[in-house]
Amino acid sequence: MARGHGRPDLFHIGELAASEAIPANYLAQILAELRNAGFITSKRGKFGGYALSRPPEEISLHDIVKALDPEMLEFDIGGEGESGQRVREVWKEVQRTLETQTRGITLDTLASQPSGAMYYI
Repeated sequence: MARGHGRPDLFHIGELAASEAIPANYLAQILAELRNAGFITSKRGKFGGYALSRPPEEISLHDIVKALDPEMLEFDIGGEGESGQRVREVWKEVQRTLETQTRGITLDTLASQPSGAMYYI
């Protein structure tokens, strides 16, 4: 992974896109949203790149999903019909479980999993 000259914490978009097999234009959109949400900083120019704005243990998967796709965490189901209320209760429980699980996964735990590769944002 190529990093910014003299800045081991900066990552270039081209290398990030290649290492994660994501089109650079699409990655640029995601990085812009993450920057707007305050998770990363960017520096333009030859010696620029992207870096986390906070330590990875302070950024949860929940935080990222909420910034990029909040509807994924905030779904609602109507309670109509004979079984509607029970279905709604079950989906609310699924939503609570999803929130709990995603809050417990931080960037450092993602990076420290024994998958053999380290992932950077």
